[in-house]
Amino acid sequence: GGKLIDIAREKGYDHIRVPADWPSPRACLGFSLVQQLGVLNKLDIISDKSLRSIKSSITLINSEMENIKLRAKKIANQIHNKIPIIYTTDRMQSVAVRLRQQINENSKALCWHHVIPEMNHNELVGWRDKKDNLAVIYLRNDDDFERNNMRIEINQKIISKYTNTIINVYSKGNDLIERALYLVHVGDWISWYLSQLRGMDAIEVDVIDYLKSELAKV
Repeated sequence: GGKLIDIAREKGYDHIRVPADWPSPRACLGFSLVQQLGVLNKLDIISDKSLRSIKSSITLINSEMENIKLRAKKIANQIHNKIPIIYTTDRMQSVAVRLRQQINENSKALCWHHVIPEMNHNELVGWRDKKDNLAVIYLRNDDDFERNNMRIEINQKIISKYTNTIINVYSKGNDLIERALYLVHVGDWISWYLSQLRGMDAIEVDVIDYLKSELAKV
């Protein structure tokens, strides 16, 4: 909607309009992701397999819904009153970014993430002080590169000296899209349950609205 849709119509550009009756853009990932994959498929940049993976992801998530919620609620309780730190391999970095942002916006909490193996060359050195207010979440896949799995196991051995909360979250699914969307769904529910524990409104982003209003004055 807004100015973009006006420009697209004025200039005759192809466009897809995402349904507008949603509380926030981050709640519309299902629409925006599928639309983008649909466009790439239409342009023959990706195959039909990606779209089939989206459909199978829906089936997977629906069948695992109760287990996902139970797992997410347990993790939310584990990281409540702590600063979450998310680690994953490079192939799941986008999922880690999504989880960090969901915890920031939905749970109104600080959080950071890093990627393995890059994390092994810098951030690992920063683990020197015992701090029980840190909670580490590893997003993992059964088919992760063997040496990355070795890195994770060694990381956890080192980090366990400095925090009591280390959580491994394994994906489910038959390909990268299914596994990524499964972990996204788990992460979204973690941020929701954490918002409830913190007594926060998951939709409210007043500080961002304030930032935009101040910038508009310049």
